Amino acid sequence: MNAKQFRITSDTLSPLYKATVGFERLFNEFETLHSGANSQGYPPYNISKSLDDDEVYVVTLAVAGFKKSEIDVELKEGNLLINGNVEKKEEEGIEYLHKGIAERDFFRSFKLAEYVEVKSAKLEDGLLKVELFRNVPDALKPQKIKVS
Repeated sequence: MNAKQFRITSDTLSPLYKATVGFERLFNEFETLHSGANSQGYPPYNISKSLDDDEVYVVTLAVAGFKKSEIDVELKEGNLLINGNVEKKEEEGIEYLHKGIAERDFFRSFKLAEYVEVKSAKLEDGLLKVELFRNVPDALKPQKIKVS
């Protein structure tokens, strides 16, 4: 069985439900992680990490043909939600012999780790770049204790 054939469902997690208490939310996240919302493969995306700063990440989506007004980026309950709703336009006097440029709505969802925040979102040259950074509170960062 390859990775594409394996799917996490409540049936595959049922032995864990019996042996644990209070982890239902975590199991539900596993179950929805690979649900239909992200399985369509459109639009293609990259996730990158800065070599200079371990706390900076960028999610880049290929959204050629979308205007800024047609894209909605939202941070909700630890999820980065990106919607694209294309405005349908009538094109008179055109007959397409081949139409390979996707002009359809999309939805992408990314589960963010704790303390990850959205720094900016920019649309340039058909690429939507959402910059993220991990903002761990100083109280939770490792601290050196001076020995006296």
